[in-house]
Amino acid sequence: MTQPNEASRDDAPGLPFPSVRTISAAAPFGWISRGVADLLRCPIPSLFYGFCFAGMGLLVTFVFENHYQYTSALTSGFLLLGPFLAMGLYEISRRHELGQSCSLAPTLIVWRRNAGNIGIFAVVLGVVFLVWARASLVVFALFYTNEMPNLSGFLGQVLRFENLEFIGVYFAVGLLFATLVFAASVVSIPLMLDRNQDAITAMLASFTALVRNPGAMIVWAFLIVTFTLVGFLSFHLGLTVLMPIIGHATWHAYRALVEPLPAPGQAASSSTTG
Repeated sequence: MTQPNEASRDDAPGLPFPSVRTISAAAPFGWISRGVADLLRCPIPSLFYGFCFAGMGLLVTFVFENHYQYTSALTSGFLLLGPFLAMGLYEISRRHELGQSCSLAPTLIVWRRNAGNIGIFAVVLGVVFLVWARASLVVFALFYTNEMPNLSGFLGQVLRFENLEFIGVYFAVGLLFATLVFAASVVSIPLMLDRNQDAITAMLASFTALVRNPGAMIVWAFLIVTFTLVGFLSFHLGLTVLMPIIGHATWHAYRALVEPLPAPGQAASSSTTG
């Protein structure tokens, strides 16, 4: 049986602007629950991506062990690029939804389905990451009062009374970049994968979802940050499980926030009736 989300793949240029639903603030907890279910149904491909997230986090930590100002920027950038890196997890959830196999191989090349628009979105995230990395270093240079902290003593050195101004500015600047990326990526990549939607429309739909559902989006952002923080505090090992859950849950967030396209027969019937 053809699913509504498959109906207009070949008619992408004529796609209407996505219709965004209004949902309850508690909805993200249901997305997490379904994300856990997807992980349990497809553990091997899901954990593959989890190990990739954990491996990247560990690599950043080891390479920049004595230059934490760079580690901080790269780790934050890692979060900014998360929606793109989790693309394979979205595809796993989509395939399960369609009753297809939980194979890893098709998810590794899923970007080919809409390579041009996904590439545009990746460039946008990459530019934001580079700007954030530079802004992070500038904040360190202007507001950090001591010598640059090393990894082992980071918290003890940063969380000093004389560094309160640095903490406030760094948090404010980071929050600005994180909010921008979050707003642009709530449903953008799932839309591009599911409907072959163009990048600009997908990002506008994500902003619309944020504006129409501020309560749910705040809860969703809090859950993402909490899961990620737990993963970091476990020396990145927790990311192995927590990032796949977030990735799968993001697909279900898309399903909850965006109305599905009508099947071709339904669309024709509606136009005839009208």
